[in-house]
Amino acid sequence: MRKINEIFYSLQGEGYYTGTPAIFVRFSGCNLKCSFCDTHHEEGVMMTDDEILAEVRRYPAVTVVLTGGEPSLWIDDELIDRLHAAGKYVTIETNGTRPIPATIDWVTCSPKQGAKLGIQRMDEVKVVYEGQDLGLYELLPAEHFFLQPCSCQNTAETVECVLRHPKWRLSLQTHKLISIQ
Repeated sequence: MRKINEIFYSLQGEGYYTGTPAIFVRFSGCNLKCSFCDTHHEEGVMMTDDEILAEVRRYPAVTVVLTGGEPSLWIDDELIDRLHAAGKYVTIETNGTRPIPATIDWVTCSPKQGAKLGIQRMDEVKVVYEGQDLGLYELLPAEHFFLQPCSCQNTAETVECVLRHPKWRLSLQTHKLISIQ
């Protein structure tokens, strides 16, 4: 059984795969308490893998985004294998503090200030910008680096930071800008 906040179909609104149709499996619970979190991650229902797979199969997209809260609290090799067997490309959005199955296809790590990372592999790093020094994040072993405003109020500051640090790309929460889930 896994605690699921919601499963829905939409477009990826952030990072490398922005604009890609995806099935989002949002898990409940998180091991961090970020002030800017936009998820009510304590709410949710317990679902079996069969129930999760049945819901995922309702949608035509190939990409599945495991998100949260913090999905690493709930996932394991068995779930990833079953999603792959269903023909899905499995991505995860994680804070990176806990181990994740090695067979996940794409890892988006969104490290938080002061949190110790517990994963080695990451395809992209997505930092929510609050004025922090990016130096430590730039040493992470990822190919793609995205900086996301914490709110619309610091978008200009985030743009200026990207201009000063060209390794980074701006990532806006386009799903919020166009009013979709």
